[in-house]
Amino acid sequence: MNFANLLTLSRIILAPVFLIIFFLPKEFSSWVIPVLWIIFIVSEITDYFDGLAARKLNLTSDFGKLFDPFADTLVQITCFLCFIISDLWGNSILPVILFLLVIYREFGILFLRNLMLKKGVTLGARMPGKIKTVAYIIAVGASLLAVSIERLCVCEKLLPYFKTGALIIFIISVIFALISFFDYLIIYNRTESIKKNEND
Repeated sequence: MNFANLLTLSRIILAPVFLIIFFLPKEFSSWVIPVLWIIFIVSEITDYFDGLAARKLNLTSDFGKLFDPFADTLVQITCFLCFIISDLWGNSILPVILFLLVIYREFGILFLRNLMLKKGVTLGARMPGKIKTVAYIIAVGASLLAVSIERLCVCEKLLPYFKTGALIIFIISVIFALISFFDYLIIYNRTESIKKNEND
C-alpha cells in the first residue's frame, strides 16, 4: 500500500461518507451541500494526484492499475445512486434505467478484467475508459449542482433547466461508457487471439 494507492484508498473511504451525508435531513442542507461539494472535489483531486504520484515516484503497479479505476467506479456509482433515489428529499435527478446500464457496463468490465488476469494480462484504464470517467465526473458535478439549487432553494426557476442539463450529460456519459466497454471487449478478443496463436 504505497502513497499513490493510499490516495486511491481515500476515495473509497469518501464514497460511503458522501452517501451518508447526502441523505441527512433536509434541514441540514445549509452545511450538507458544501460538505458534499468538498467530498466531490477532494475525490477528483486525489484521482489526479494518485496517478501523478504513481508516475513521478515510480509506484506504478498492476495492483494500482486495477485499484484506481475500481475506486473511480465506486465513487461515481455511489454518487449516481444518490441522485437516482434523491426523491427522498426532492425529485429524482437521474433515471434508473440509465443507471442500470452503467452497473451492467461496470460488471462487464470486471468480468473481462478477471478473464484477462487468468491469462496473466492486466487490463488497466484505456483512453475510452478515461473519457468515460471524465464524462461521469461532469455528470456528477451537474447533478450535484441541480441538487444544490433544489435544496438551498436558490434560482428555483432555473432548476428544470439544470436538471435537464444534468440528464443530457448523464446520457452522454452512458454512451461513452458503452463505447469504452466495446473497446475493452475488442482488446480482450485480440488478446484471446494472440494467446491462441501462441499455443498453436
